[in-house]
Amino acid sequence: MAGWRLFLFGLLAGLIAAAVILIVARGCPARPVELLPPADPPGVQVFVSGAVRATGVYQLPAGSLVRDALQAASGALPQADLESLNLAEQLSAGDEIRVRFGATAVPPLQPGQLPAATAPLPNHLLRINAANLAELDTLPGIGPARAQRIIDKREAHGPFARLEDLLRVSGIGPAVLEKIRDLVRVD
Repeated sequence: MAGWRLFLFGLLAGLIAAAVILIVARGCPARPVELLPPADPPGVQVFVSGAVRATGVYQLPAGSLVRDALQAASGALPQADLESLNLAEQLSAGDEIRVRFGATAVPPLQPGQLPAATAPLPNHLLRINAANLAELDTLPGIGPARAQRIIDKREAHGPFARLEDLLRVSGIGPAVLEKIRDLVRVD
């Protein structure tokens, strides 16, 4: 008889264990396996400035080239010196691409005429005190209206003594000044 009791006790314990397993299994809904696509390779952030249409920091895919950075900056300005850049160079995170302004042809001077703002200069900087409207309009952040205000201020109050004097021109604040700081000079 003791064997029977032991058998019934084992059977009862097994049934209770099975019931507990069923209750726990029903309480936890099954989660589907979610397959994720492979992560994109990390991109690179680069700073593009100088003779480009839109100076700024751009996020580009890994493996991008200097030419891709110029395209991200809406292209180079017509007076850009692209010969000084290796357009096929691969970019690294944190690179700075500074597009220099190229030297432009200078027409011969007439007697008593001042040199034009486009005369070849060290580092190809635009002379803010001699530049005409079209030349000023090529600077990032300066459109025709701001260019005219620069000329008006220059004609009314004389040449700018330092770059910071441009902050007195309506519409030119610290952000615009920083965009053009490395592109102009005041002599």
